[in-house]
Amino acid sequence: MSVLTPSFSKPKQAQVSLTILAAAAAIALLYFGRVFLITVVVSAMLAFLLDPMVDFFVRLKLPRSGSTFLVCSIAVTALYFAGLGLYMEAMALSDDLPMYSQRINELVDAATKRVEQFEKGVIAVVVPKRLQEAAAPPEAIPGATVPRKRPRRGAEPAVEQPPPAIPEVRVRPEPRPLLSYLFSYLQSFYEVLLMTSFVPFLVYFMLAWRDHLRRAFYSFFENEDLEIARKSWNSVAEGARAFVIGNFVLGVLLGVASSIFFAAVELPYWLLVGPVSGFLSLVPYIGLPMAIVPPVIAALPVYQDLGIYLILSVTVAVLHLLGLNLLYPKLVGARVHLNPLAVTLALMFWGTIWGGIGLLLGIPVTAALKAVCDNVESLRPVGRLLGD
Repeated sequence: MSVLTPSFSKPKQAQVSLTILAAAAAIALLYFGRVFLITVVVSAMLAFLLDPMVDFFVRLKLPRSGSTFLVCSIAVTALYFAGLGLYMEAMALSDDLPMYSQRINELVDAATKRVEQFEKGVIAVVVPKRLQEAAAPPEAIPGATVPRKRPRRGAEPAVEQPPPAIPEVRVRPEPRPLLSYLFSYLQSFYEVLLMTSFVPFLVYFMLAWRDHLRRAFYSFFENEDLEIARKSWNSVAEGARAFVIGNFVLGVLLGVASSIFFAAVELPYWLLVGPVSGFLSLVPYIGLPMAIVPPVIAALPVYQDLGIYLILSVTVAVLHLLGLNLLYPKLVGARVHLNPLAVTLALMFWGTIWGGIGLLLGIPVTAALKAVCDNVESLRPVGRLLGD
């Protein structure tokens, strides 16, 4: 009787080992180079988004460099005015922060008292009364007397001596220069701030040198591989553009609808809370609770009735569900073509590797990888595995 054991040839073992090492190296590169890679991915997505506008001005006989500068200037100006409006609303909100903090403290104190009363009620119902009296100190039992210790005969009453005074020693902290404090505070954000400053330049050069970059990329391929590279480039560009535009349009629609409702119920700072709540709804999986938080916090100093908080929460939930179930499939889902399991695993992976920003970039990056797999014959099984 012979026992069959699986056996692999040496070339097969070497190929499996190289594949595992390559996967480990790729994951390590994604993790340790996440700031650089996130900057490049965000810049590429913005470049794909603005590319049709650049082509529009090029068709008007403007040079590509001038068209790129004009489009980037328009985008920066729009971001500036949007940020200025949000900043003014935030500054107005900062004046009312003491009122918000006082209201939150009152709610916390009320909730703490209710929890204590609930615990006492549960103890009174569950624990027998004799056990409660045995566990409670004599001072806590009404009508109970505390026995006093009698001094022994012939013993002098003890005189309590005050504890020796300990001299207070004050340590004077060494003053820190202002620049040193600011440097230590911004040191943790240094890499992020540094890479963020490169985004406008990367977007400009990606748009201005698009044709050169495309020709250089195509020069690596020949014959059939060249056609595959062209299809992959176009698929990635269309998918990234559809994802960014679709999410932006959906966020604007949700923000406008939320702002109209918040203004109707006279919610404070509705012009700030509406867009914030609308765009927070787009965060995968945790978007709904995040979208409910801003209007609830804004209503704390004004409304005392719990009914208004329920109405705000239900309205935000309805807008969230309508947007993601009716509008999202038409605006974004038609171009992404990822099944729910692939989306969940992608969010888990990219969230682990890149943190919170990975939850926002996980879907477009995975969709881009799927677009490449769909055009490469040897990787089409992977594309079908990720597809819907």
